[in-house]
Amino acid sequence: MTEAPLVLGIETSCDETGVGLVRGHTLLADAVASSVEEHARFGGVVPEVASRAHLEAMVPTIERACSEAGVRLADVDAIAVTSGPGLMGALLVGVAAAKALAIGLGRPIFGVNHLCAHVAVDQIEHGSLPEPCIALLVSGGHSSLLLVGDITSDVTPLGATIDDAAGEAFDKVARLLGLPFPGGPYIDRAAKEGQAAYVDFPRGLTGARDMRDHRYDFSFSGLKTAVARWVEMRERDGEQVPVADVAAAFQEAVVDVLTRKAVLACVEQGVDHLVIGGGVAANSRLRVIAQVRCEARGIALRVPRPGLCTDNGAMVAALGAELVARGVPASRLDLPADSSMPVTDVVVG
Repeated sequence: MTEAPLVLGIETSCDETGVGLVRGHTLLADAVASSVEEHARFGGVVPEVASRAHLEAMVPTIERACSEAGVRLADVDAIAVTSGPGLMGALLVGVAAAKALAIGLGRPIFGVNHLCAHVAVDQIEHGSLPEPCIALLVSGGHSSLLLVGDITSDVTPLGATIDDAAGEAFDKVARLLGLPFPGGPYIDRAAKEGQAAYVDFPRGLTGARDMRDHRYDFSFSGLKTAVARWVEMRERDGEQVPVADVAAAFQEAVVDVLTRKAVLACVEQGVDHLVIGGGVAANSRLRVIAQVRCEARGIALRVPRPGLCTDNGAMVAALGAELVARGVPASRLDLPADSSMPVTDVVVG
């Protein structure tokens, strides 16, 4: 039997330099160099800092991935790279590196969509994606519900965030509570010691009118503001802020809305598989509530392990491997980086 092509994936959409090597659905290497510590003192990602970090980390990360997989660059059959969406300067570093490799090795290049890659990475862990499936993507910049008929060509947006994405809300609320950046893991950890019912924070876009006009959309800006006002009121009255309880109550509000709308989409679209991806998919409470609600409605839930939820090169290589396997034409060598690349564009022509 002919061995599946070896695909190298490069991810530089934000603050992680990721390089993955995938053969078929088998992950051979997933090397990541994060610049998160360089951004922590600013309380958020600084695009210029991220771009320079990618420049410095690119070659060592590629070398580490090849060493981990026990392969040479010459063994690679195709290059996949995140073309968008993301930070423009950061994307350009990855795209330029991928073009150099494609030229130097004489291999085809595939410019792929970052969001679609978050869905495709699940194949590494759970095998071929069911077609169709609903995908809930939750990260620092995106909270989206997608109907995926074919991960290489048929991705339909059902809903998205209209203001703050879930990950942004986690970061902003963590700052309010004096927790470090990035906020997601720290809120998750603090919430384990708190009471989710301590405060009944609002659930954005779940009222009757909102469910008519924004049925599958998300909004976390109002929730963030509600937490800020609650904390300010306690501090003004000279009372101590119960960090664990506020973290638990905030997290519960986010998870409640995300899972409620995701399960609703499955039921109304007649789809019995839900895939969750993106950095916030690593949240322990989200995983628990999603499992409970999916089981109650007869929906099969697929969530990659936490290390594959955050930005990484493995997910780009996974999507690239699927494109190669399906015989999708490669991208042009002059493919662009597109900071606002629509999710309907799985691969650049």
